[in-house]
Amino acid sequence: MVAQFFLRDKVYEIKPGMTVRDALQKSGIEPDSVLATRDGELITDDEIVKENDEIKLISVISGG
Repeated sequence: MVAQFFLRDKVYEIKPGMTVRDALQKSGIEPDSVLATRDGELITDDEIVKENDEIKLISVISGG
């Protein structure tokens, strides 16, 4: 089974069992550029990705 990241209009299939941070890096996504949510709840980047997870990524916008 796989899990999925959703970022804007893209879907990334990821392997369960690794941390969100590791999965982001393997997908080519800069971990510090997004916030991860599962079922509408914010999760940390050390959270383990589980089978069938659907994790929505929200782009972080900063400026000064």
